[in-house]
Amino acid sequence: MSVILPTIGSPKDLQNLDARQLEALAQEMRDELVRVLSLRPAHFASNLGVVELCLALHLEFDFSTDRLIWDTGHQIYPHKLVTGRYERFETIRTKGGLMGYPNPHESPYDLFMTGHAGCSVSSMLGIRVGADLLGEGDRHCVAVIGDGAFPSGIVYEALNNAGHLSKNLLVILNDNGMSICPRTGALGSLLDRARLTSLYQGTKKHVHNLLNKVPVVGNIAYSALDHVRDGAKAMFSGGMVFEELGFRYIGPVDGHDLPSLRRWLRHVKGQAGPVLLHVITQKGHGVPQASEDPVTYHTPPVFDKVGPDRNILSLRRGGSKAYTDAVSSAIYVAMQENPKVAAITAAMCQGNKLEKVRNDFPDRFFDTGICESHAVAFAAGLAKAGMRPIAAVYSTFLQRSFDQIFQEVALQNLPVTFCLDRAGLTGPDGPTHHGAFDTVYLRLFPNFVVMAPGDEMDVGPMLRFALEHNGPVGVRYPKAGLEKIERSATPIELGQAEVYEWGEDAMIIAYGSLFSNAVKAAQRLRKDGLSVGVINARFVKPLDQTTILKAVEEIPVIVTLEEGTLEGGFGSAVLEAANSAGLDTRSIVRLGLPDRFVEHAERNELLADLGLDVDGICRTIMEGIGVRENGRRARAVREGA
Repeated sequence: MSVILPTIGSPKDLQNLDARQLEALAQEMRDELVRVLSLRPAHFASNLGVVELCLALHLEFDFSTDRLIWDTGHQIYPHKLVTGRYERFETIRTKGGLMGYPNPHESPYDLFMTGHAGCSVSSMLGIRVGADLLGEGDRHCVAVIGDGAFPSGIVYEALNNAGHLSKNLLVILNDNGMSICPRTGALGSLLDRARLTSLYQGTKKHVHNLLNKVPVVGNIAYSALDHVRDGAKAMFSGGMVFEELGFRYIGPVDGHDLPSLRRWLRHVKGQAGPVLLHVITQKGHGVPQASEDPVTYHTPPVFDKVGPDRNILSLRRGGSKAYTDAVSSAIYVAMQENPKVAAITAAMCQGNKLEKVRNDFPDRFFDTGICESHAVAFAAGLAKAGMRPIAAVYSTFLQRSFDQIFQEVALQNLPVTFCLDRAGLTGPDGPTHHGAFDTVYLRLFPNFVVMAPGDEMDVGPMLRFALEHNGPVGVRYPKAGLEKIERSATPIELGQAEVYEWGEDAMIIAYGSLFSNAVKAAQRLRKDGLSVGVINARFVKPLDQTTILKAVEEIPVIVTLEEGTLEGGFGSAVLEAANSAGLDTRSIVRLGLPDRFVEHAERNELLADLGLDVDGICRTIMEGIGVRENGRRARAVREGA
């Protein structure tokens, strides 16, 4: 039972606690994280690792006036606990409850919804410059960014600009040696060397003073000694390049030593210009299982039993296979069969369930880190060289590579296959993660084929089709359990829909993940005497105009169904085709995601709220039939008169 935590109504209450109480509070915060994770899955190990850092920041800064951004906001939970949200904390990631990411609608202490990585330095530099221009130069501006997000290209654009502007900006590099999976790339090695340079801060000043006293004897001698000096500086600094970018580099420092952290933060507050404070933390700190296996415990299943000292005795395993499982299995088979197939992911090996691919095909598996733009351009290069690359990236994260999809892939008409996981509603992750826009931003481009499996039977054949197609292909699939509609298999052919059943009163044209809901709705309505058909569209580009326009011409009520935004989505494609063919489009009703950012809740709750569940589909069809029938009767009355 928490004793101190309930007394923290705002960060100002932390100032009343002594060192012993602060240590006890840190333990209570970890206990609260364990308690909530015994109720539902949520981000865990990353939050355990920043408890002391969070407390130190709120003790040494006043973020009611100072400014703070947590990059990749899944490490926001401790911050929420001390900024007036403790009483609602157990509602996190539930419908109507706290968001699992920063949310300015919840608290003025949250400045941005930060669900994508790497943007904190740019945003905070903008805040810093804006504050200076508005005469608010006394505000402190702090960006906390993890080492997993640090390789993102935008980070280096921001560091470059910040060093040039030389504004007072504090960037805290939270280095735990991890992304969601173990980090990859040369920068990780650079940071590892810095971890080993424990004498850096103590020796840097003395070494620089010594080297600056080396006499200069002629140009050649000067040049040689200059190289010696640079080499020595690099050796003693762990190879840090940040000072060359205009930052003062300080660290590494222990991120779990609260008194020491506070001293370092007080020190950097007085520094002029941009500062990078390198803080070493342990992902999962304080919970043995989480620190030993931070990959599993990044977002683990619900805890069934928790023992003393926060020992997790068991995790609730099981559950049905998901679309991600089916796609990863299909990728594995493709890599077995074709040595030209390669797999690329952007720090989401675990999320895309590609561990077996990584382990068994290490030469053809590439984790670029959180660098989606690079991942897509890299895939384009592989394709140009004659490979058949698969870029497995979450729908919402692939948006970060929009220009590379255009320039490097579509414009060159290269055979890159995009496997877009989490396309549609991602449930408790909320608006930063819902894959709402991929249909729109992919079908814009010439040369692209864009499709979605209606159920499990479509997954393997679609991936095979994509890898055989001589051009770019996007395949979207949801964060959801696999559905399977029993029927005779029909081949995947370019731009060909599958007619599951023809109807006379209404037709549901389902694109992707809601095909099973369409079938269930049609079956229910048939029991009520209505003839309702279902088409599994499969493709949004090219659209099966022959089949779909035939339905528009012949059937009085057409309902398009998609788990994506209606603006520019599948339903829009159907309307465009019907309009081009000169057909009456008044019979077409579009169901999908509305023109707003959808909040977080369980996926089934969101589908019901948006009228995309079986009840909502049936209701829409009945309303459509009622409108048509009323219109027919009104016309009959007018004609009779």
